[in-house]
Amino acid sequence: MSQLLTDETAIVTGGASGIGRRIALTFAEHGADVVVADVREAPREGGEPTHEQIRTETDQTAVFVECDVTKRADLEAAADAADELGGLDIMVNNAGIHSETPFLEVTEAEYDQLMDVNLKGVFFGAQVAGKRLIENDEGGTIINMASLAADSGASYQTTYSASKGAVKSLTYALADYFGGHGVRVNAIKPSFTETQMLAQGGMGDGEAGNRLQEAMLGATPAGRFGQPEEIADVALFLASDLSSYVNGESILVDGGLGNT
Repeated sequence: MSQLLTDETAIVTGGASGIGRRIALTFAEHGADVVVADVREAPREGGEPTHEQIRTETDQTAVFVECDVTKRADLEAAADAADELGGLDIMVNNAGIHSETPFLEVTEAEYDQLMDVNLKGVFFGAQVAGKRLIENDEGGTIINMASLAADSGASYQTTYSASKGAVKSLTYALADYFGGHGVRVNAIKPSFTETQMLAQGGMGDGEAGNRLQEAMLGATPAGRFGQPEEIADVALFLASDLSSYVNGESILVDGGLGNT
């Protein structure tokens, strides 16, 4: 395995499960120490907690920090843990939630919860990380998890689409803000990825959800949904020096769906 991230320390929010879990494991496999920041320690898909698997399967250090990304103090605690591992180099704002509530039925409470996690969590995650990266004066990178929905929108997930569109725009603004400090900010826009979150109603429940899944599969040139590993590999590219001149980009990882 290459050592693209040797001597680097990363925070991955939502790192206990799904895409975040795979990003954390991939980073460790390539030489990074990892702070797994999540509201839960046990993976949704089952198995060993991410930080423990990193310790078992790699030579890297990993710690779990209970972190609700809607609380700035929790994000600061994750950054403090990164400091104890040698100082923050990579911030992955991955934590997010879905909603398929029809637009006319979305309540204020549901709207606030989704925006707090998907947008506020990214905003203050980047703020906390950016301050540390500037203070460390060694550059670094921030990766925000957006979505294909940031570009195309989707009638069955209006609130989610709005939140991810905001994350994409925020990424561009932060790339401009931090560029002079040697900090790169980019976003990843996955389409449907085979995680436990998707399996548990990520396209809605029942017959309607099944029809939507079939339609999305049929519209994807790759003929399948993505795997967490495929998203993690793009995160690895953005975190490493392989992308040293890539800044302010939002990269689609969608099997061609966005171009159909």
